[in-house]
Amino acid sequence: MKNCPYCKKPLQEHWSYCQHCNKPLIVNLQDQRFLDSDIPDFHVEPYSNLDLKANERLYDFNLVQEKEIDFNIQKIDNLIDNKIKLGEQVGHLLFEKSGLLFSKKDYTLALKTLENALNIFTEDNDLLNCSIAHNEIGLIQEELGFYENSIYNFEKSIEYLDTINDSNKLIKVYNNLANVYYLIKDIEHSFEYYNKALTLTEKTNSIKEEIKTSSNLVDILFLLKDYDKTDKILRRNLDYFKQIGDPYGSIITLTKIGKLHYLLGPDNYIPSFQVLSEALEIINKIEIGTYFTSEHKAKLEWEILLYLGKLSLSENKYNEAENYFFQSLGSIRLVETSQINESIVLENLGKLFEAKEDYKRSIDYYNLAGEIHYKFGDDLNYAELKYKLAQLYLKIDDSESIKYFEEALDIFTDLNYVKKIAEITHELGDVYANKEIKELALSYFQKAKDFYRDLNDEYKTKLLTEKINSLTDSSNNSF
Repeated sequence: MKNCPYCKKPLQEHWSYCQHCNKPLIVNLQDQRFLDSDIPDFHVEPYSNLDLKANERLYDFNLVQEKEIDFNIQKIDNLIDNKIKLGEQVGHLLFEKSGLLFSKKDYTLALKTLENALNIFTEDNDLLNCSIAHNEIGLIQEELGFYENSIYNFEKSIEYLDTINDSNKLIKVYNNLANVYYLIKDIEHSFEYYNKALTLTEKTNSIKEEIKTSSNLVDILFLLKDYDKTDKILRRNLDYFKQIGDPYGSIITLTKIGKLHYLLGPDNYIPSFQVLSEALEIINKIEIGTYFTSEHKAKLEWEILLYLGKLSLSENKYNEAENYFFQSLGSIRLVETSQINESIVLENLGKLFEAKEDYKRSIDYYNLAGEIHYKFGDDLNYAELKYKLAQLYLKIDDSESIKYFEEALDIFTDLNYVKKIAEITHELGDVYANKEIKELALSYFQKAKDFYRDLNDEYKTKLLTEKINSLTDSSNNSF
């Protein structure tokens, strides 16, 4: 007999909601280790990556109402003091305290508390709890945007779990590590660790873990444009969540199906809108309260609102798109620390105002998105935004346009993105040609031609040859 994680009363196997306290139940509750202070949030727990990543805890933190957190922290501190006086170990109490601090978003103190716990378990040579401590530290470092530190801690956790051969926890930490690599756009390593997790779920015959891991893997398949495999996984997962009566799993899977339809192009925009609207409708039916807070709602809805905005923008419904984007931005700012997803919405606001020819606001939002990419060392996206701003400035200010083209060119050169280098040098040639600064135009055209020749792009090579000849002829004719 299982118990409800909220009211602790016994549950029947077929219940999707607790009939004692009327709270929705998370995937059949077989393993309470998936529950922590953010129980309904699949982005940071069980199923997927909103971009829905796993972020799985290895320690079971009980749900506590926010108003009780400080009281419980003081209670734990008193217990810790008493145990220290008696010479007893306090590592597990430090785990509990860190969980409460995390729920308060006091990440600095939560981190320090976990590091103290790790020191205790290291002295005791307690490999299992060392692995748990490293995993929890990794999650906080990820939340703070310190991805290299996060990767280090997840790898240490894996090292301990390999030693003690704990497959169930290994699956979780593989997912967490894959998630961080996904965030830093290291698709190869992300794919590698999701596949390691998936292989392990098959070996251990864990359907539940397989569903969670495959849902995470979907985000990599989106980037690889493997839409057929993505569709199969999502359809199977949706059937699973509906079968067990899990509203949260259904919401997140419907969100991803809606995203898939959007990525498949305009012919699929209607089903995309329908599926996303269905997901949003389910969210709005869940009552806001102690155990499903506004933050939980925000984490589930931000991406739905983002893609509804994209769909509205594609139909030139600018006011509707603006409303969806700002709702999405508000949801993200309610729950996100790292700002990674915020940059996505800001960039879409930039596209919206560019489409409305409100170039000042468009530039403002592109710059805000760029600042976030710069902050987190995301050079590729930072360069892409510089390039976008350069093209936008072409419509209003040639001098600013040249400045942004050159800044983007410098970054792409450092990244050795030859195709982008070729495109920008070509555009700089056009800018200088239009300004009748022929010497610089010819210089950039020649560089672009060389790059396109290296890329075996015969059409662009021929086009640039014609531009060079035309500009050279006009220069000769002027004398």
